[in-house]
Amino acid sequence: MCETNNEVRLSRSEAREQAFMILFSRSFVDEPIEDTLNDAGQLFEGGVCAYAQAVVPGIEAVQDEIDADITRFLKKGWRLNRISRTSLTILRLAVYEIKYLKSIPDSVSVNEAVELAKKYTIDESGFVNGILGSFIRSREEAAQ
Repeated sequence: MCETNNEVRLSRSEAREQAFMILFSRSFVDEPIEDTLNDAGQLFEGGVCAYAQAVVPGIEAVQDEIDADITRFLKKGWRLNRISRTSLTILRLAVYEIKYLKSIPDSVSVNEAVELAKKYTIDESGFVNGILGSFIRSREEAAQ
């Protein structure tokens, strides 16, 4: 569970969706992260939950690294700008969780990302699943 400033309880899935919405909106504006979080706080009942408040700036701090990780698993000749903003935002969120949030199992991050892709994209859930699956396999191989 994730609580907001006004103690509205969100499930982890709802908190992740809130973080996704904020990250997605940031792909259209160039403003300080604090302004985005303050503006978003007015859009969500109870404000922005603690999970989103932590994850959104965290992702932005390491976005170049995350984008490099995603790029490694794109088809030859593909670049990040060929990926829809929606799918790219979902991938960034999931890769961040897998790399930096050890309390969340990789399989949960992948499943939640696929569910977000099913909800917010037109048939890109397989693409999201494939990239994340390749990313996880490469990490497992590197750990051996």
